Amino acid sequence: MDTDIGALTVIFTEFYYWVTVPLMFLIHVGFCMYEVGASRHKNHMHTVMKNTMLMPLVTITFFFFGWWIYFAFPNGPGITGGLTQSDNAVPWSELMGTHLGGPGPALESAQGYGAELGNGFWNRLNGVFWAAFLLFSWTAASIVSGATIERIRPTAFWILAVVIGSGTWIIDAAWGWHPDGWMVTQLGYHDAYASGVIHAIAGGFALGVIVVLGPRIGKFAPDGTPRNINPHNKWLVTIGLFLIYCGFWGFYVACNVPIIDHGTLGGAEGVVNFTATTIYLTPTTLSAIVFNFLMSLSGGLLAGYVVSKGEAFWTYSAGLAGVITASAGNDLYHPIQAMLIGAVGAVCAYKLHFWVERRFKLDDPVGAVAVHGYAGFIGLVICGFMLWGHPATAAYHETVAVITPWGQFAGAVIMFGVLGFLPAFIVSKILMGLGMLRVPPAVELVGLDMSEEIAEEMDAIEVSEADIAEAKRLGLLT
Repeated sequence: MDTDIGALTVIFTEFYYWVTVPLMFLIHVGFCMYEVGASRHKNHMHTVMKNTMLMPLVTITFFFFGWWIYFAFPNGPGITGGLTQSDNAVPWSELMGTHLGGPGPALESAQGYGAELGNGFWNRLNGVFWAAFLLFSWTAASIVSGATIERIRPTAFWILAVVIGSGTWIIDAAWGWHPDGWMVTQLGYHDAYASGVIHAIAGGFALGVIVVLGPRIGKFAPDGTPRNINPHNKWLVTIGLFLIYCGFWGFYVACNVPIIDHGTLGGAEGVVNFTATTIYLTPTTLSAIVFNFLMSLSGGLLAGYVVSKGEAFWTYSAGLAGVITASAGNDLYHPIQAMLIGAVGAVCAYKLHFWVERRFKLDDPVGAVAVHGYAGFIGLVICGFMLWGHPATAAYHETVAVITPWGQFAGAVIMFGVLGFLPAFIVSKILMGLGMLRVPPAVELVGLDMSEEIAEEMDAIEVSEADIAEAKRLGLLT
């Protein structure tokens, strides 16, 4: 920040990330409305509280170790190197608190974000960048929430939320989103707007939980035929999904670095080339987001309407699946490509959801595994073919990795299976073994809001008795 342009760059970047936070907050408002709309009346407050309390739990754990993992784990560790110095992300760092531009701790490496502005770049931006990543963490955990409604114990869900929100998802971000991550530099992994880094991992994680958790009582007939437990309020589901669409604008722009001197970043002397970049520090524009987000949403909605024969729940969910499928390459696709890829992903997610439900008797009430997991996986694989040969790494790397189908497929397996399904299955097995995962059948039958409703009824009786006593004291009753 030694020059006017440097100061303006930092202040603009600080404001840019700050704006993404309330926009992404809308995703969680949408998730709450969507899940309440999809659940039955007897489970509403449990559904909302389960989704709400993940926010403070993931926030606190992300402060203590999640943020550190992103900066310390790009090399594996042990795959391409050891732990990376991450002075700005340890909880006792001067920058993990109120800081107004002082010197801060020196970073060992000046490469990467804000390299041309030196170590002072992080003095103003650490908090807002942390917050943007934290909202990604909430999203990953909330995706799992929808798949487990109406039968999971809240404590078990919150443990699982911390595992993915401050553990496994941020490991995958260090590997596949950090510009120096080993998957980026070794596999050419490209996932600009998080088909895999958020959605495939969360979908795989949700699948690992529901395999152990089992279906809701009454979901399957004695012969194994699935029954429809319809959303109790499709209007609420619709509004919830529209709010998630709105939140995706913040999600998308938070996946970009708004302004960097790419000439300096690439080592070119005397060249000034300010541009927005992806999170990999490869050049892009916000126009690409505007075109491709809306075109992939449109492709998903149209395909979902056709394949579901106009069924409202799946039409809106297919719009989301369309965006998620195209997200891996939406920095580079032509808008028509984004629309077609969104349509393909929506159809595949819809078909796979019902095939898995019939074949394996798995109960995913909101289709979270399909919309996020299958669509994210498919989007990564499609990206490998469509962007085959494009550079995947930032300009300062000596060896340029390129995008390939096999690199993207390997990345999809790691995101969905290794960091998603596997840890969720293991932790869920442990919780089930301890009797902590699922509510008793009697509680499930009367509803998870039972204790709260009993308490409200007792309050009403107490107030009524007090009213009667006061009426008698005044002689109004005998």
